[in-house]
Amino acid sequence: MNGTAHLKVERVGATLVLTLDRPEARNALSLPMLVGLHDAWTEADEDDAIRSVVLTGAGGAFCSGMDLKALAGQGVAQGVGQGAAQGNDADAACRARLKADPDLHWKAMLRHHRPRKPVIAAVEGPCVAGGTEILQGTDIRVAGESATFGLFEVRRGLFPVGGSTVRLPRQIPRTHALEMLLTGRPYTAREAERIGLVGRVVPDGTALAAALETAELINANAPLAVEAVKASAYDTAGLAEPEALALELERGMPVFATDDAKEGARAFAEKRPPVFRRV
Repeated sequence: MNGTAHLKVERVGATLVLTLDRPEARNALSLPMLVGLHDAWTEADEDDAIRSVVLTGAGGAFCSGMDLKALAGQGVAQGVGQGAAQGNDADAACRARLKADPDLHWKAMLRHHRPRKPVIAAVEGPCVAGGTEILQGTDIRVAGESATFGLFEVRRGLFPVGGSTVRLPRQIPRTHALEMLLTGRPYTAREAERIGLVGRVVPDGTALAAALETAELINANAPLAVEAVKASAYDTAGLAEPEALALELERGMPVFATDDAKEGARAFAEKRPPVFRRV
């Protein structure tokens, strides 16, 4: 539960809180951070006591993307954070993990993995480059007023291979997505809210509290229903309407047969909070 170097992992009730914890580098991605994220997503998927996940950053920043100093002269898989992951047994273990699973860092960044529990981003300060890419793997996004966003890769002769050329045009209007991708300019929190990249802007310093409030609302709901709704929303995206509606029934109808569905009806009739047991 303590995470790894550069990642803090905590439980707040039924919420797993993941804090990118490399504030001296504005939480630039390091290999230990990515290994920790990979393991945290696995923990959230496998532990039924976890109902939601909040992802945030330490020191007034969310994530400034790749460690460009470490990346210089190296390939992406080798260079992401390696400059901060050298010199001890723990770092060697992280490199061994990456060698054993060359996709580990992509899973950590939510490029190749979609957690089944809702993931809420609490953004303060810079959320740029790889930070904006990880953001696209989250479900609900809250940002402080001074947060900044952007995909700066083209300004450095790089490519946003964390999924942005695919996911961003599907999440926000294409014209806004292409402007962000091709100009490499920074966006304010209010701009990000206007184009739909984030859902809500709150006063600086309160994004985590707002995210945790949202998590508590989710945690109070029936977990099997929450997870089925999330799966349906993603699995039906891009499908023709008849196919999507058929898949929705496949996802949704089994929920009505659960004990939790019966408990929800009983609790409503008895005017009391429901006690869901994930059955």
